[in-house]
Amino acid sequence: MNGLTCNSSPRGAEPLGVAAQTAEPAGLTLHTRELFRQGAVVQIRHGGQTYQLRLTRQDKLILTK
Repeated sequence: MNGLTCNSSPRGAEPLGVAAQTAEPAGLTLHTRELFRQGAVVQIRHGGQTYQLRLTRQDKLILTK
């Protein structure tokens, strides 16, 4: 199953693949098995808006407003 990684990097930082090999991961890491344990859709609140994160049959993630 794919993992969902939330990392915040300043502009001009090394690409994720390079930084991940050399340093501790920054920010919060959530795994899709935790997010989708109750179904294929997760509601996300951000800036007063509700977004839906969906897990497809092809094991892809789709974020919609």
